[in-house]
Amino acid sequence: MARPGRFLLLAGGGVCLLAGLNASLLLLGLPAPVSLARLADLHGILMVLGFLGTVIALERAVALRRRWGLAAPACLGLGGVVLLSPAPVVVGQLLLVLGCLALIAVYAALWRRAQEVTVLVQLLGAVLAACAAALWGRTDVAVVLPWLVGFLVLTIAAERAELARLAMPTGAGEQLLALSGLLTAGVTLSLLWPRWGGPLFGLALLAITAWLSVHDVARRLIRSTGLPRFSSAALLAGYGWLGLAGALWALGAVPGAGAGPLADHPAAYDTVVHATFLGFAISMVMAHAPVILPAVLSVRLPYRPVLWAPLAVLHTGLLIRVTGNMLGGGDPFVYQVGSVLTIVAVLLLVLTAVYLVATS
Repeated sequence: MARPGRFLLLAGGGVCLLAGLNASLLLLGLPAPVSLARLADLHGILMVLGFLGTVIALERAVALRRRWGLAAPACLGLGGVVLLSPAPVVVGQLLLVLGCLALIAVYAALWRRAQEVTVLVQLLGAVLAACAAALWGRTDVAVVLPWLVGFLVLTIAAERAELARLAMPTGAGEQLLALSGLLTAGVTLSLLWPRWGGPLFGLALLAITAWLSVHDVARRLIRSTGLPRFSSAALLAGYGWLGLAGALWALGAVPGAGAGPLADHPAAYDTVVHATFLGFAISMVMAHAPVILPAVLSVRLPYRPVLWAPLAVLHTGLLIRVTGNMLGGGDPFVYQVGSVLTIVAVLLLVLTAVYLVATS
């Protein structure tokens, strides 16, 4: 597809991103540009499948170089937009499921092209995304959460493994596949027997975080300069947040996920959710944006030191938010300030990227 068509597909994800950030303000009890009644309930699905899912699917479809592959980002982006419209929610949900199924087909085609272990891991992640889309709206958010987290963690871990495969020792890819199977077992058990599945899922997250910390080239490139150092800092910070989320999950922070010391602890649950989706996933977006956007949209996005600004604001805001959680709700102002800073960080990333592309 020509570059304008890719921009249009990415625009669907952009709408989901803006709507998701708007929903964040509503959930915080703060004034928001749009006060759509059901928008707050759509926050998670818009951010994960509507935005991140569209970006991931578009990048994979471009790598496949087959027109039909673009059905994945098209359905995911459109599904999120339809959820915002007066159309029945089930229509948007069906489009999200179709988008995830199309993404599975993209990975299957990539597997036929090159039988790489990392493609299998990504395919497994897409299966989890399809299940999440099908479950969403039919059960509690906490039940869908492991499926969404599994999708992002497996996708990103496999992407990092692809980039580091030349430096990885023999058998490292197979280790990741085994850990992915363990994570998937935790996801499945979380649905059937959450008391056992929750702790297993948390331990699997910790294991994958450890694997990434050992094998990712970011550990060495952090000592370099320019873009490699920036990307490495974003990656390593993201792994830190993922490790925290895994530890809290294993201790029962997610509702129904075992009877650990953090069972039914709302502040710990909020920390798990946002350590994963903001601290880990959005930090990964920041790390990869200077590489992915040029590849997908055929534009130049040169590295400039200004890229550190949104990264610093994101992690500062998240630290403040977690601090507010630790105060047990005694000072909601601290929690709100941190949350607003994370929203500002995402918007700042978008504005910075647009500026760098426009002035390159």
